[in-house]
Amino acid sequence: MARRVLACTACHGAEGRAVGSAFVPRIAGKPAGYLYRQMLNFRDGQRRHEGMARLLAPLSNEYLREIAAHFAALDLPWPTPQPGPATPALLAQGEQLVRQGDVARRVPACTACHGAALTGVAPAVPGLLGLPHDYITAQLGAWRAGTRRALAPDCMHDVAARLSPEASAAVAAWLTRQPMPADHRAVAALPAPMPLRCGAAPEAR
Repeated sequence: MARRVLACTACHGAEGRAVGSAFVPRIAGKPAGYLYRQMLNFRDGQRRHEGMARLLAPLSNEYLREIAAHFAALDLPWPTPQPGPATPALLAQGEQLVRQGDVARRVPACTACHGAALTGVAPAVPGLLGLPHDYITAQLGAWRAGTRRALAPDCMHDVAARLSPEASAAVAAWLTRQPMPADHRAVAALPAPMPLRCGAAPEAR
């Protein structure tokens, strides 16, 4: 399989480590269900990327599951975080949103869906640590604008639409300053149901 996914690692880095572009995420070690769903989204138009769509167009669902399982099984070291610029006030705002959310804006804490350690929840909820600052802000912007979509109910669109650009920047700034825990694998389950219905991760409820 490692030889068959060379088209993936050409952009996502050797073994899917992604240590080059700030806009190309690491795929090694991500939950298999999440990776599979994102490939479906690229292939079928929920996520827009011409290169990914063209690459995945001829591939069957079963083959996409094999690719997802391959990268999900890779347990590799994580690089040192590369944070963007931030003030103490911005970081405090980011931590507040990540750990507690914003009740007034009906924004749940990131930890309520992505796990207390923010390493994700198997099989379909990704971790939020170890991602480049620019990638996080770009994805939140895409969710907010509707250029990145998921199965209805699209919980991340709802969350991102309630966040101001400053709040999104605060979340990204705080997340990119957090070290990866020693146990960086996605947890098996959340301690409580997710606060929002999420079509891309019904198992987490």
